[in-house]
Amino acid sequence: MLTLSAVAQPPARRRAEAEKTQRSASQTTPTGSAYRDFPVAPTMPDDAAWRRDMYLSINLTREENAALYYPVTPQEGRMNLFTYLFKLMLRGQVKAYDYKPNRDESFADDQRVSVVDLMERFQIPFEKKGEAVRVLDADIPSDQVKLYYVKTSQYFDQHTATFRSRVTAICPVLQRGSGDDITDTDLQFPMFWLKYSDIAPYLAKHVLMASSVNNAATMTTEDFFSTAAYKGDIIKTANLQDRYISEYCPTDEDRQREQRRIEREVVDFQDRVWGRDSVAMAKAAAEKAAADSIAAAQATTKRTSSARRRGTTGTASSTDSKETKVKEQKPKTQAPRRSGNASLSVRRQRH
Repeated sequence: MLTLSAVAQPPARRRAEAEKTQRSASQTTPTGSAYRDFPVAPTMPDDAAWRRDMYLSINLTREENAALYYPVTPQEGRMNLFTYLFKLMLRGQVKAYDYKPNRDESFADDQRVSVVDLMERFQIPFEKKGEAVRVLDADIPSDQVKLYYVKTSQYFDQHTATFRSRVTAICPVLQRGSGDDITDTDLQFPMFWLKYSDIAPYLAKHVLMASSVNNAATMTTEDFFSTAAYKGDIIKTANLQDRYISEYCPTDEDRQREQRRIEREVVDFQDRVWGRDSVAMAKAAAEKAAADSIAAAQATTKRTSSARRRGTTGTASSTDSKETKVKEQKPKTQAPRRSGNASLSVRRQRH
């Protein structure tokens, strides 16, 4: 019956219904690009019950962060993070915001900066024809970006009852010096801020080498940041006085101590909310008890062996001393033996 009614419909109506069905399917079915854009870390809720904002300095010369630096120039379809971000800016796909010293980042529209202004400010060669801007890969200073400022937020999401860490902003830092490593004599120029939520969908498509041992292992840049695979040093936390750690910790030792204290605060807060992990503590206690038992057994064995050695040595010494005393004793003088029934008579001489 359905087949007869469908055949009886005019061709124009059948085409209209087919187009309607196709449009509905295209609106509800995600495309391949949508699948690639989806796997990003969840955004931080605005009403988080607890949050601690930190600014980190990520040194790309460290082994843990080297995946963001190599390859310095694009090769075989691979490029490092700065080259990838710079090309996105040239195509107008992401927005850059001005970096101002001693001030927090601002993503207001009046703080936006154009890529042409950035290239003129940092003396990056480019060609401009009308509205089109062209920069050669060799002229992109990706080899000089060896540092990133990264703003992260440690927060407690009461909706899911979970602790999370989320990157919220990134700032590449241009280093111009003579050496390959970052030193105090090098000139460092923070370039611009990028809002992480703007670049996260693109970072989910940017692939990095995940291991120096297994070159087939890869991961996306978004996974690299969302799993906190990077290693950085805390340079500032959001505080009422808006001070950097270097302002009240003059020496390297003081700064390292302050960084450890801040990291400990976050862990302590989680412990106060959740309490200690009973399973982990029970396992640790069992391991400690086993280690103490082994150590006690080894100590007992050692004491027993020492006592035996001392006992053997003492017995031998006692025996030796007795033999020596026996040898040193003088033989006693014995009376002459009587032979048979013979007896001695003593005559008195008469006078």
